[in-house]
Amino acid sequence: MSRDDRALQAAAEQIVRAQENKARRPSIAGFFDEATNTVSYVVHDPATCEAAIIDSVLDYEAASGRTSSSSADLIIEYVNSHNLKVTWHIETHAHADHISAAPYLQERLGGKLAIGKEIIRVQEVFGKLFNAGTDFERDGSQFDHLFVDGESFKLGEIEGIALHVPGHTPADMAFIIGDAAFVGDTIFMPDFGTARADFPGGDARQLFQSIRRLLSLPDETRLFLCHDYKAPGRDEYAWETTVGQQRTSNVHVKDGVTEDEFVEMRTSRDKTLAMPNLIMPSVQVNIRGGRLPDPEDNGVSYIKIPVNAV
Repeated sequence: MSRDDRALQAAAEQIVRAQENKARRPSIAGFFDEATNTVSYVVHDPATCEAAIIDSVLDYEAASGRTSSSSADLIIEYVNSHNLKVTWHIETHAHADHISAAPYLQERLGGKLAIGKEIIRVQEVFGKLFNAGTDFERDGSQFDHLFVDGESFKLGEIEGIALHVPGHTPADMAFIIGDAAFVGDTIFMPDFGTARADFPGGDARQLFQSIRRLLSLPDETRLFLCHDYKAPGRDEYAWETTVGQQRTSNVHVKDGVTEDEFVEMRTSRDKTLAMPNLIMPSVQVNIRGGRLPDPEDNGVSYIKIPVNAV
């Protein structure tokens, strides 16, 4: 761990405090959406019942263009049945594989919507791609709060800290709550590897550095992942691992893999990958904080599909 990385050092110290005192550890419930292979989380402080919802999913049927709230309603049911008070709706980044349900959940449960400050870079790139026009603000104002690297926050009485981990996209953040790290798309289960880095603004070398930063946290740190795709030979979905398990077993980035080796592997692999099925609607909505584009004069919202532009 670099002595100059004060944010990382603060995160490590927070994790140690939480491991030494159970009262500093959050309660965590995962909600897996098999249609998009996404895991959403409800994280709460057992003492105060304050909660954060991380990376929620709004169901979307591409063929019909219809949205539904089945996945989000399961979260609402859980929150209400446990008498939780939602204070945060957190996005680890602007997702390209599902639409966020944060506005739907926020309307029903309250709380602030937050993402990393570098969302403004993503908004600029995709605002141009979708020809969003001057009415689309590219300043992150669609969100209630923009986290910066090393920023601390509270979930009830439990400590939290945000770490900027770009590479998959410029805006990726990991959120450390107590001894649990919610790492978005930076890394997957050890038998599946790591996230792609070929989206606009992505960078394989930066991704390696972000992952190694996270893997400098204490070995016992619990990592909660945003996706799982069941690696060949594994029959069950899984989304919780540890720093120690990743360092010894991750097929792409375990200890001993050099930065250059990773970049070569990641770049070659990304060239073989198709774009996510829902990338056009997802990014277009998620850069707006999960809100659909404004309705046109007939009262209908439209998703644009740029032709031959990607």
